[in-house]
Amino acid sequence: MQLPQKRWLSPAELEAEYGFSKSSQSKMRMATSGSNIPFSKIGGKYIRYDRFAIDKWLEEHQVQGRVA
Repeated sequence: MQLPQKRWLSPAELEAEYGFSKSSQSKMRMATSGSNIPFSKIGGKYIRYDRFAIDKWLEEHQVQGRVA
């Protein structure tokens, strides 16, 4: 039996599941291009990522490759 996936992920969990290093996560949170990664800050200290928001963000920022 498979356990349900957690909705809220810590930076370490996001790195393990999606492959974004913690330093990349930090850069994506600070991005000013309007395409920064969605996150929540709890108590002004703890970063958490909503799995559903991350999946939606990835779909919205998909780049279509071109065949040469």
